[in-house]
Order: sequence, then C-alpha cells, then structure tokens
Amino acid sequence: MAGGAYVALSGLRARMAQLDRLAADIANVGTAGYKAERAGTVAAPRPDFGGVLDSAIDVASGAARLDFRSGALDATGRDLDVAIEGRGFFVVQSPAGPRYTRNGHFERRGDGLLVTADGLPVLGTAGPITLGKGTVSVEADGTLRLDGSVAGRLLVVDVADYGTLSREEAGRFRAANPTAATSLTAPLVRGGALEQSNVALPERMVQLTETARAFEALQRGIGVMLNDLDGRAISELGKR
Repeated sequence: MAGGAYVALSGLRARMAQLDRLAADIANVGTAGYKAERAGTVAAPRPDFGGVLDSAIDVASGAARLDFRSGALDATGRDLDVAIEGRGFFVVQSPAGPRYTRNGHFERRGDGLLVTADGLPVLGTAGPITLGKGTVSVEADGTLRLDGSVAGRLLVVDVADYGTLSREEAGRFRAANPTAATSLTAPLVRGGALEQSNVALPERMVQLTETARAFEALQRGIGVMLNDLDGRAISELGKR
C-alpha cells in the first residue's frame, strides 16, 4: 500500500475519534452540569521512512481536554435543584468511591436519603444527607433546611488542577488523586436552579459538519489511491 494511504487511514481514525466526541457533546446539550470535551490532532513523525512505512501513523488524536467553563444557570423553582456559582463540585458516593458532579438535580428517596437522579447518595459535610417530609430550602453556603430547621449542609469541593479529572457516566468526574479535592468553606450555591451544559450547539454543529466533510474527503482519497492509481499501475505493469 502506498505511503499516502497510510497517512489518509491515520487521518480517518483521528476524525472518527473527533466525531465520537462531537456526538457525545451534542447528545448531552440538555444535560445539567455537562462539560464539553475538546481535542485536536498531533503529528506523529516517522523516524525512518523506509523502515517503518507499513506501521507508521502520521496523524494521531491529541489529548482530550474537558472544558470546565461554567454553563448558564437556569431557574427551575424546584426545591431539590441546586447549582454552584463559580468553582466547585458536589460529591456523590459511588461503589468505586467519591465522584464529583456539577449536576445538582437531586431527589429524595423513599427513606429520605438525598440522591442523584440515578440513585447515588449525595454527601454532606457530615456524610449522606437524610431529609424528612416537608419543604426544603437551600442557603447560599449549601445549608439545607427542612421546614426551616437545618437538615444538613451540602459538601462542595474543589480541585486545584482540573486536568487531573476524568469523565465518567452521568456527568460525573473522577479525580486521579481523591485526596487532592479540598472542601470549600464558603461555596456559592443557588437553590431552585440548575447549571446548564456548556456545550455551544451551533459551534458543535459547524465542527461536526467540517469533520464529516474531512472524513469523506479522506475516504475518497483512499479510494483514488487504491482503486485508480494502484489499479492503473497493475494494469500497465501487466501489459509490459
């Protein structure tokens, strides 16, 4: 196979990875607290063109970077919807350990335990929070009141280097070193509101179109090299 075909094939793989990221962002444009993911491509130079031609990769996906810029806050009026203004994350207890999220769409389980939409306990400064029946209000520091009485305080933590966080399902993040997360003594929390996804849909649609067109162009290029050029070469050599 010609060297140019390897270049095109590596470019196709990089574009496929970009399409997957863009599709995930677009699918989660309505997910509260969702953070967009951005990635580029990097060149992978060939140290020895002749010796490594068959295994060389000329285009590779760059390291993915999560965009942690805050999304817009949308007032919902629901007493168990909570949003963080500025830096910080809510903490939930998963079977694999603490996980961090900006999605404050919480629910009250039948036994009163405060949980995420998929049932994971939400942690307070003194552990999981249990709420009885009644009206819940949220103060700016994360304190939860049930019919005016203090029922607990949401644990809000921050991580110095957001680059150490990796995405998991349901808009949650895992820290490479959980001990690096520190509790915020004075978080700014808003009750009755949710932080919206920070995905800019028009921008993502433009990028999706550009990436899809680049993918199609590379496909056509491979077709030309393999079918037309190689086929013609074989035909001409066969005549001789």
